[in-house]
Amino acid sequence: MRRSYKGISINTSKNTHEKVFSLINKDLNFIIVDIPCGSGAFVQRLKDHLYKNIKAIDIENILEIDHEDIIICDMARNLPIPDNSCDVVVCIDGIEHINRQFDFVKEVHRILKNNGEFIISTPNISSIRSRWKWLTTGHHHKCSSPLDENNPSPIHHIGLISFPEIRYLLHTNGFKLNKITTNRMKPISWIYLFLVPLFYLSTLWIYRNSGEKQKTQQINKEVFKTMFTKDILYGETLIVKAIKTTPNV
Repeated sequence: MRRSYKGISINTSKNTHEKVFSLINKDLNFIIVDIPCGSGAFVQRLKDHLYKNIKAIDIENILEIDHEDIIICDMARNLPIPDNSCDVVVCIDGIEHINRQFDFVKEVHRILKNNGEFIISTPNISSIRSRWKWLTTGHHHKCSSPLDENNPSPIHHIGLISFPEIRYLLHTNGFKLNKITTNRMKPISWIYLFLVPLFYLSTLWIYRNSGEKQKTQQINKEVFKTMFTKDILYGETLIVKAIKTTPNV
């Protein structure tokens, strides 16, 4: 059955909108950007909670609601928004669809005010289920077969991103991770529990060796700890909140 919010299509996994919304600072005067906004279900959720300053952005207007502040642009290009003008940017299941992820994060950093919030959801390819699927098939969960290269589409998952990669992306572009969570843990994920000791030991070995060679022991230790939390191991969707900690230069 197709999921919806008050009849508005939701094109993401169950409970993702609810979890993302719970991470937003409840200041109704905030200027919030929803990119990509899709059908507008999350925009409507914000409106229903009395947020008034909401910018909806997508590559085309497919809104199923009435909303005047809609911007049509490619999220992998320059965003037509002034520097330091927004309080929150929400990117629900969008970053895995673009090939210029660093450019996008830099643009988000530019438009956010200092201490602004950046909330991202994306398929959790760091889960134990996805790691196993990659090991056995060469494909991650949520992209389990080759993409149709004869018919390229914006909905294709061309940039699936792991937790260590998204942490690097944020930490090297003026953000600091504030919260790491998931939408839900499906019962099927617990079937892979028996693999955890193997993956734990192999990852520990690699992280220790690389840490000593590259002098990244502290980074490796922090990433390793997160990679073996329940939310990462068994979560369906990776949801992170980051704070802009460095000013625009």
